[in-house]
Amino acid sequence: MEFRFLGRSGVRVSRLAFGTMSFGGDADESTSRALFTACRDAGINFFDCADVYNKGRAEEILGRLVAGCRDEVVVATKAYFPTGKDENARGSSRYHLVRAVERSLSRLNTDRIDVFFLHRHDDATPLEETLYALDLLVRSGKILYPAVSNFSAWQAARAVGIAERRGFAPVVAMQPMYNLVKRQAEVEILPLAQAEDLAVLSYSPLAGGLLSGKYGAFVRPAGGRLMENAMYQTRYADKQNYEVAERFTALARRLGHHPAALAIAWVAAHPGVTAPLVGARNLEQLKPCLAAADVPMAPELYAEIAALSPTPAPATDRNEEASANNYGTR
Repeated sequence: MEFRFLGRSGVRVSRLAFGTMSFGGDADESTSRALFTACRDAGINFFDCADVYNKGRAEEILGRLVAGCRDEVVVATKAYFPTGKDENARGSSRYHLVRAVERSLSRLNTDRIDVFFLHRHDDATPLEETLYALDLLVRSGKILYPAVSNFSAWQAARAVGIAERRGFAPVVAMQPMYNLVKRQAEVEILPLAQAEDLAVLSYSPLAGGLLSGKYGAFVRPAGGRLMENAMYQTRYADKQNYEVAERFTALARRLGHHPAALAIAWVAAHPGVTAPLVGARNLEQLKPCLAAADVPMAPELYAEIAALSPTPAPATDRNEEASANNYGTR
């Protein structure tokens, strides 16, 4: 397994990371243990969780699994989304984050959270308050590195700037959605990460299973996240996504790769991505995901795969700047 630095932190993390959203839900404790063991055997040392995953059960299971190797793994979790009926059991206020971190520490049965993600930008709380709360949590030793998830580029840039200006613990990582049919991150998020030396632990490299080889323009499996989960159905509703999936699956089969392995390897090959988060309900799903680490991704293959889906317009929306029909550059 290849390792990369987690931004400017000096911490080295595996080229593939594992997301534990299935723990305590689609994967019972026994299956979760098998998944965790397979990941560790493959060399993965970064495990991502969140307080809302299966109402805290994912953190509890992950805590038990890392107990014997706590100092050999990087544990990440998140907070923002509602964890109870109380009006303040949500958001990124100092009031909520302090309690959320304490409860996550208890469920994880650990003395610190290595990487703590704000699960979403809180539109109702000043970012200064949120970052001050994270700084206090760092100073108290409860978290080591602050990070942001589902932030737009401008929101993440503000967080980086505020932390630097105020002397708060710096943001070290971002967690955007990124896959072959959801490429918006290429426009500003990944360039921001590269410019500011932020780690990127991108999620959903298989587009909720769309790029796993089971879907096509007129092909649907009997079950799966896109068939059962309204949120994912909404996210990937555009029929163009299914057409891309069909072309991609055909290419993967022609090349002799499992579509899941090729889709993850393509995401991992972007120079701005530190490690894509892979996930699975069972060992059968996990096996091709882990195989992504062994898929060679030459520039020509990367470009061929990228050509299967629309390249998003640049931030300025001046498409001509990528052609010869422009005023020129320095």
